Amino acid sequence: MDAVIKTGGKQYRVKEGLHLKVEKVDGEPGDTVEFDQVLMVGSGSEVKVGAPFVEGAKVTATVTAQGRHKKIRVLKFKRRKHHMKQMGHRQAFTELEITSITA
Repeated sequence: MDAVIKTGGKQYRVKEGLHLKVEKVDGEPGDTVEFDQVLMVGSGSEVKVGAPFVEGAKVTATVTAQGRHKKIRVLKFKRRKHHMKQMGHRQAFTELEITSITA
């Protein structure tokens, strides 16, 4: 069974047993997280599409890790003006394992 969930302003297509990294979700490794913003649920030709969410559907996942991505470097540079500014950013993420999908 497949599902499309919304979390962190993004949409993810998930299946049971899938490992994925999403925007930071509160929880320690080993905790269970439920997503109730399910946009689509189905398998094969039986598909339920929500308007905007499917009622009664939820996806359960287990938090496997919390971490931060590699640093992204941003460089602002103006030629001939003797101006250069360098910044960096590390985005936090949560690694999840999808355990169940209920319609």
